[in-house]
Amino acid sequence: MMENNHSLTTEFILVGFTDHPELRTLLFLVFLTIYLITMVGNLGLVALIFMEHRLHTPMYIFLGNLALMDSRCSCAITPKMLQNFFSKDRMISLYECMAQFYLLCLAETADCFLLASMAYDRFVAICNPLQYHTMMSKKLCIQMTTGIYIAGNLHSIIHIGLLFRLRFCGSHQINHFFCDVLPLYRLSCVNPYINELMICILAGSVQTFTITIVIVSYLFILFTIFKMKSKEGKGKALSTCASHFLSVSIFYGSLVFMYIRPNSVNEEDKDIPVAIFYTLVIPLLNPFIYSLRNKEVINVMKKIRKIT
Repeated sequence: MMENNHSLTTEFILVGFTDHPELRTLLFLVFLTIYLITMVGNLGLVALIFMEHRLHTPMYIFLGNLALMDSRCSCAITPKMLQNFFSKDRMISLYECMAQFYLLCLAETADCFLLASMAYDRFVAICNPLQYHTMMSKKLCIQMTTGIYIAGNLHSIIHIGLLFRLRFCGSHQINHFFCDVLPLYRLSCVNPYINELMICILAGSVQTFTITIVIVSYLFILFTIFKMKSKEGKGKALSTCASHFLSVSIFYGSLVFMYIRPNSVNEEDKDIPVAIFYTLVIPLLNPFIYSLRNKEVINVMKKIRKIT
């Protein structure tokens, strides 16, 4: 009956930040600056790791892929958002919506597994240093990275497939600055219960599995550090893990709050602030968190400066 009374929506309006038209220029400049710094920081880190042979280790391979995924996440969202600040219609098609969410879901899923892989790498390096090159061989590292991308693509494809079962025949205004699944569920004239259930099961499983790896790895790391007699050794081990643990805490905290919290589909007012944090702020911070607290990266940067 709903489809007979209403034409199906194939285009949406991204409302975004139009509640504050007087701040349009300021917000545009702020988000443009964030985007440019994010791209330079992440792609610069990828290039640095690619060019410097000393950084061709599992930890930096995972870090390079994390930076690549962060830049992809920013590319999927920010250009359209910047365009909409000065666009009259702010339209986005259903297929553009799905492409945008696909890229975002791939990046966020891959990030979860990459952060877990980095935690395991730190566990092996600190708790089993003599067996590090055996337990974290380049072959295993490549296999893990390949598996991460396969898992990210499968996770994204499942959610995109489930989106095709929905019908949008009412309002076509998305109260968001990009096409996320939760705002789309609110616009659907088909009950999105199956979609909600699957996102809780799949996203919850990915986050539970990867968070468990991170927590278990860090429990073993802390236990090993406390057994160390040398203060210098303790400080070096803690410094090695501090930047990764900070990034993990921020990333997982925002994702859990966004997708796994109770009534997440109904709490529309919390979408935008949390989404800004995990889609724009975290990709901006990550290259600085890892670069400024990492002596090897700093030394390589100093070497490049001397050459140039």
